[in-house]
Parts: sequence; structure tokens; C-alpha cells
Amino acid sequence: MADNISFIINQLAEDRELYFNAVAPPIIQTSNFVFNDFKTLRETFADEFSGEYIYTKSKNPTVDILRKKLAALQGAEDCVVTNSGSSAIFCSILANVKAGDHIVSVAKPYSWAVRMFEVLLPRFQVTHTYVDGREVENFMNATQANTTLIYLESPNSFNFHLQDLEAIAHFAKSKNITTIIDNSYCTPLYQKPHHLGIDLCLHSATKYIAGHSDTVAGVITGSRERIKKIFDSELLNSGTSISPFNAWLLIRGLRTLEIRLQRISETTLKVVDFLKNHPKIERVIYPFDPDFPQYELATKQMTGAGGLLTIIPKSVDYQDIERFCLSLKNFLLAVSWGGHESLVMPKAAGMNPEDYDKNNPEHRMIRLYIGLEDADFLIEDLKNALAII
Repeated sequence: MADNISFIINQLAEDRELYFNAVAPPIIQTSNFVFNDFKTLRETFADEFSGEYIYTKSKNPTVDILRKKLAALQGAEDCVVTNSGSSAIFCSILANVKAGDHIVSVAKPYSWAVRMFEVLLPRFQVTHTYVDGREVENFMNATQANTTLIYLESPNSFNFHLQDLEAIAHFAKSKNITTIIDNSYCTPLYQKPHHLGIDLCLHSATKYIAGHSDTVAGVITGSRERIKKIFDSELLNSGTSISPFNAWLLIRGLRTLEIRLQRISETTLKVVDFLKNHPKIERVIYPFDPDFPQYELATKQMTGAGGLLTIIPKSVDYQDIERFCLSLKNFLLAVSWGGHESLVMPKAAGMNPEDYDKNNPEHRMIRLYIGLEDADFLIEDLKNALAII
């Protein structure tokens, strides 16, 4: 597998003889492409997905190098790359529902998936049901005669609840229901949902794939038929294709993806060990911690867990959570994750102080992202911040 990853990242789709034998592929920064005959132009008008390059909104040579690499890494036939993770969610969901359909979604997915389910789709009489994804039976019981889509996010945000992807995919196929998963947490290297039967796989490429906190992008992988359907309608109509320059940045990010994840994962395990033994920490939530309730499932369908973990401090005061986060010197208070820098994001920041319930452990959750810094450097920072609360 390692050799295959190395080939995909460093060689696949890089026809260097086409661009002066340059090691790094060029940025084909053009909006338009020239045709030399009517027949080719006519055929491309009829099928932009399979035809020649015509307009960068649809296809571009730099973007195609990235598409082929990402599809291969995720074990898919094809791929489209969008200008954000939220546009990948938008295009993939919209392509698979029609007026009057019903969606079963894992509870508390990413906020822009929530907005899709609760604000946009109800305008077209598309309904949804949220379920606790830890039990396959919950998806079965929530399925209705008009259910056409099951939406997954495994691991889930903040609590990192897992879904049994193989079992859910088996059930969905028996009912002719499309399955979509947000696989951003694991990356294409640490989880292969297509191998478990999931139809479409999404990534916020802004995170680990880009890896440098300098670009925004989204990824959709799946069968060629499903990707072509999204390309022909939702992607082209929404105009959410990625730019050539940002695609080039993602290719650059892919070069170090494997080694970055390895370093991050090793450091995270050291940080988890420190936090689990700290007297001011009530609980550490990390899928590859043996004490994680779904650890067996995690190690079955994931090969790694990266740098995201959640802590629940014993202190219940809102002010202590704020004090802890602001006392950290080497963890930046910021959204997202997956870059070189370590981050902290408290659940309480997403609610009004008067809505904070000190008796609700979920309100005390603090998500940490472990970046590329040295483990001792981060542990010392955490130690000093915890001493204040």
C-alpha cells in the first residue's frame, strides 16, 4: 500500500514530457481553450465531462492531475474538486434528491450540511431525520418509503461517534438508497469508505489534503457514473469548480500528506496520554485511544486517526473554559484544522454564555487539533494552561 501511495502522490497523471519535463506540473491559468476543427468542438459541447478541454469552469489540465490523484488515493473511479468543502456537500446532496424525497442523516453533522437539510432543501419538500449513527438499526428504523439518501460523517464532529460503514452500505444498497460520507477526519489515507460500499465520499480539502492553511477546496469521489452526473448538472450550474492555482496548491500539499499524517498521529498519541493522566481532565475523546467506546470499530475501518481530539475538563465554569483557551500560547484559537499549526476550539464558543449549561458535558467539550509542532512543546503549553483553571 505504501508503494502505491508513493506512486499516486509523486507520479500518477504527471506526464512531464507534455510540459518541458518540469518536475512540478504547471498552473494552466487560462479560462478558454482553442479548437482546430468543428467535429471536436461539437463532440465536446455534447459531453464536456469526457470531451476535450473547453472552459476552465468545467475542466482544466492542472485540476485533472489533482482529480486523478485524489480518486486513486480514495479508491474511486473518478473525482471532482470544488472550491470549498461546503460546495462539495451542496453538489453531492443536491444531485441525489428530488422534490418530496427524504434523507436520513447522522446527528450533528457539519454546520453547512445542517443548513442544507434545515434551510435549503425544505423549500423543495425534501425532509430529513437525524439519528444517532452509532447503531445501524437507527438508520433502518428512520428509513421511509421515500428515503433516497443516507448522509454520514464518521468520525462525527467533536464527539467522534463512528458509524459502521459496511453495515450501513449493505442496508442502503438493499433499499436502493445512495450513501454519502464526509471523510475529512480520516483523509483518503486513513479510511476507504468506497471499499466498504459507500457511494460518494466527501473531503474538505482545505484541511489535511492542502495541509498549509492557505487554500480552500472540496472533493467528491465515487463511480464515474455518479461523478459525471454531479459534473454535468450541479457542478457546472453552481460554478463551484476549483481554480487552477488552488488545484496546484493541493497537488503541492499531497506531496507531504503521508509524512505529515504520520508525524501528527505520533504526536497526538503522546498528547492524549498526557491529558488522560492529568487530574483536571475528566475525559479525553480520541478514536484510536483504547478507552474510546467504539475503539474496535475504529481500528476495523480506520488505519489512523490523525490530530483531532476532544477534552472535557472537570471544571464546569464557562470562565474557566475561556481562560484555558486564551492561556494557550502554542494552540491558536481558530476554526478548521489539518494545517501545520495546532488549534483549539471550545464548544462553548458556539453558544451564548446564558445558554451554557455547566451540567452538560457536551457544553464543556474543547476540541484540540495537533499540528506539526514537537510533542513536548505542545504538552508544556497544555500543562501551563491547565494550571490556571
